[in-house]
Amino acid sequence: MSATSATSHALLPLLGPEQEDQEGSETHMSVLWYAGQLAITYYDTEDCSVYFMPEIPDNEDLKLLQKVTGELNPQCIVTSAKQDQNIAKFLTNLTATAGDKDIGKPEIVLFPNVDFGLEVSKQRILSRQFPFIPSHMTETEKILYLSSVIPFESPLMIRALGGLLKFLDRRRVGVELEDSSIAVPILAFKKFVLSDTVSMDQDTYCVLQIFKSDIHPSVYKLSSGLKEGFSLYGILNRCRCKWGEKLLRLWLTRPTRNLAELNKRLDVISFFLMAQNHETVLTLQNCLKNIKNVPLILKRMTLSNTKVSDWQALYKTAYNALCLRDTCRSLPNTIELFQTISHVFTDDLHYIANLISKVVDFEGSLSENRFTVRPNVDATIDEKKRKLMGLSDFLTEVARKELETLDDHIPSCCVIYIPLIGFLLSIPRLPDMVEKSDFEIEGLDFMFLSNDKLHYRSARTKELDSLLGDLHCEIRDQETLIMHQLQTKILEKSEVLNNVIEYTAHLDVLLALAAMARENGYCRPHFTHRHGFHIKDGRHPLMELCAKTFVANPVNSGEATRRIKIITGPNSSGKSVYLKQVGLIVFMALIGSYVPAAEAEIGVIDGIYTRIHSRESVSVGLSTFMIDLNQVAKAVNNATERSLVLIDEFGKGTNTLDGLSLLAAVLRYWIRQGTQCPQVFVSTNFHSLMQLELLPDTPLLEYLTMETHQDGDELIFFYQIKDGVSTVSHAANIAALAGMPAKIIERGVEISELIRNGKPIKCLDHPSKGDRVEKCKSVVEKFLCLDLDDPHVDLEEFMRKEVLPSAASVL
Repeated sequence: MSATSATSHALLPLLGPEQEDQEGSETHMSVLWYAGQLAITYYDTEDCSVYFMPEIPDNEDLKLLQKVTGELNPQCIVTSAKQDQNIAKFLTNLTATAGDKDIGKPEIVLFPNVDFGLEVSKQRILSRQFPFIPSHMTETEKILYLSSVIPFESPLMIRALGGLLKFLDRRRVGVELEDSSIAVPILAFKKFVLSDTVSMDQDTYCVLQIFKSDIHPSVYKLSSGLKEGFSLYGILNRCRCKWGEKLLRLWLTRPTRNLAELNKRLDVISFFLMAQNHETVLTLQNCLKNIKNVPLILKRMTLSNTKVSDWQALYKTAYNALCLRDTCRSLPNTIELFQTISHVFTDDLHYIANLISKVVDFEGSLSENRFTVRPNVDATIDEKKRKLMGLSDFLTEVARKELETLDDHIPSCCVIYIPLIGFLLSIPRLPDMVEKSDFEIEGLDFMFLSNDKLHYRSARTKELDSLLGDLHCEIRDQETLIMHQLQTKILEKSEVLNNVIEYTAHLDVLLALAAMARENGYCRPHFTHRHGFHIKDGRHPLMELCAKTFVANPVNSGEATRRIKIITGPNSSGKSVYLKQVGLIVFMALIGSYVPAAEAEIGVIDGIYTRIHSRESVSVGLSTFMIDLNQVAKAVNNATERSLVLIDEFGKGTNTLDGLSLLAAVLRYWIRQGTQCPQVFVSTNFHSLMQLELLPDTPLLEYLTMETHQDGDELIFFYQIKDGVSTVSHAANIAALAGMPAKIIERGVEISELIRNGKPIKCLDHPSKGDRVEKCKSVVEKFLCLDLDDPHVDLEEFMRKEVLPSAASVL
């Protein structure tokens, strides 16, 4: 492998501002589940790649399948009509009815089981023509090549892949309007695994604000979707290319407990943060800006829809990929990513860049708005272009000779060339030429009238047609043929271009994470196989960007002690922020990022469960408290000794006594598990939990509170965590800060004191003694006015309307 310098390439002429086309991405998935084994393959229209997951165990609850479908959000799920009852039930719940399509449920497509047969699927894969396989390969070589890419030893996955190919061909995904001979483009096969993924549900992503979608402020984009709001993804996304952004989102949706992979990412970030590597970082970032949407370009090549800008973008990508390779070759080989880029960015990139620069005439392509070939590429095209360039003077001479043979009353003429029609003699229309019969001239064949010009064929123009032919069309045809040959050559080298997209995305994400760590003073987390974690001066990555000052707090959770933390304190003292801060620091470590802390040691984590915010409850048909219960139940049923559980104010959605009882019961359940309980952080305002000693005295428990100070009527928040228990909620102070009227606050404090001391509460609006006496006199006077001897007097009605209402108000 030669080490050719990227600076030896010729620079492109400036073609003006370039805009990459944006095409909507769709995902179509094929699923099979048999005997406890799950196989998944899917096709992504954005990069025209097929992704496959080797067979992996999945229980009857199909949690892994649920995670994949939630992450990919496929438009269609293809499966066999002959399926186990468990997966049939699972897919039935996902079926898109007419009313459900607006909320993103997939369409379920059932094929006969024979379409998923093993031999049929193998034949479907091997017989298909893939553009990345060189055309000169024999059938045996093709089988060997595909065997190195696709694990044929995984029969269930092969069957799922066969069904996916059947679906793509039947639906003609992405090529619906193309000729039937054009197949759905498949540019690569890629493997994906989920075995080391940390378990997190959508509620956790929402409350930790990892992603947040806002309505786009532009009126032109209201209908096209959303933009990323203030979220962890939003602040980490410093990526320079589209595929870096996509990979960062993928890492955030797949936090991993694979320590080897996490440390590889952290090693790269550590290298980029060294001061002496600043120039290298700038060089890499400049190159990444020019890595274009290669999968879209390759897709257009397979469909023969390549644009002029695509050739420029592909050249820029190959040129800058070579620059990235040469830069990485000068960096330490101890970092795996640099070593990989140095090896997989092969000289095929040099071949592609040279081929494009030698063949494509960018200036000519821009002026003619089509693919044109450079001189000295094809001798036939060069000869025809020379003829075309000298045609003007030659046609002037032919027109002079034609004029000599015409009548004297015709003042002038010219010979013109019209593509697809040929050479014509053009004569100005004379005043006496009114009727079509007046257009007839001896020796000339009238063709048409246009712009007061009469066009004829003469013997000389017919001779020119036979000698010169249709030059324009012939040149275009031959240049199109060369373009197809060039496309074929490049598609055969598409493997290296797919490697460029994959590894530049990794480089881009790690550069973005390094930039964020440098700007905000993040530290490298250290991983341990012990349970628990130690964080010194931890900060909330989002909150510290909003607040003028942010108070850092430690987190210490042991392996055999302090596994369950009860956090108390006034409202607005920072309890919820502290819980989210713990979750975000752990989460950032699990994607291989530096974390907002002075020091961080993170133990083994297999899942993060939360009950912090109640989700919107109308669309799901559940009460708010029921949703809270579901979230806590999920943590109770699934959390292990390696899990992190964050619970904020659980139990407040129902009767106080019932809520307190439920919270105490959940905590006692985990306490009984001993050192097998998860790492639990609970914030609560149920002070009776401690006052009534509802929890046993155990080293697993640690009581923490948020420090405050009462200065007269003013409550001062320090936002600092410390050991201890808060027995006062300071609700009146918080109500005053919220702008509640003083009279309401005073009355609230008064009632609170009466309840606390067991005294009766007096009504404020009770009538005075004088008012009650007057009301009684009024009733007596009305009674004395009654004539009891009158048979029409209804005493029962008098009692109901006069006596009873008055008695109720008096008593």
